[in-house]
Amino acid sequence: MLEGRALLERVRSLSNRPEDEIARGCGYVGPSGRVLRKSFYRALVQAKGFAIPAAAASPASGGGSRGRQAEFRTRVHGNGNLLVGNAYTRLLGLEPGQEFRIDLHPETGSIWLTSLGSEETGNGSGIPES
Repeated sequence: MLEGRALLERVRSLSNRPEDEIARGCGYVGPSGRVLRKSFYRALVQAKGFAIPAAAASPASGGGSRGRQAEFRTRVHGNGNLLVGNAYTRLLGLEPGQEFRIDLHPETGSIWLTSLGSEETGNGSGIPES
C-alpha cells in the first residue's frame, strides 16, 4: 500500500480512472479482493498533510470502526426468516451441524433453543432456564 508522496503521485497518474480503480492501483485491496476504501482515504488525507486523531486512526486504541458488533437485536426478514448471527453462536460455543429443538413461548414472546445432542447440560443452548 502506497503512502505519502508515492501515494499522491500514483493518484495523480490515475486521476482519470474510477475511485475503486485508483485505490486498487495504489495497493488498497484486502485479502478477499475487496477495495479498502477507508484505509485508502485515510492514507490520502495523511499524505496531504492533515493529522488524524490517534483515537480515530487505530481501532485497537478504542476508537474508530471495529467492524460489525453484536447488538443483541435482530428483525424478521422479508422472507420470514429470523437470523441469529455468528457473533451469538460463537458466544455460546455452538458448532456447525449442532441441532436444536425450538420451543415457542407465546405468553412471553420468547423462543428457546434446546440442544438435541446434550440433554445432560441443561437446556444446551447456553441460555439459563427460568
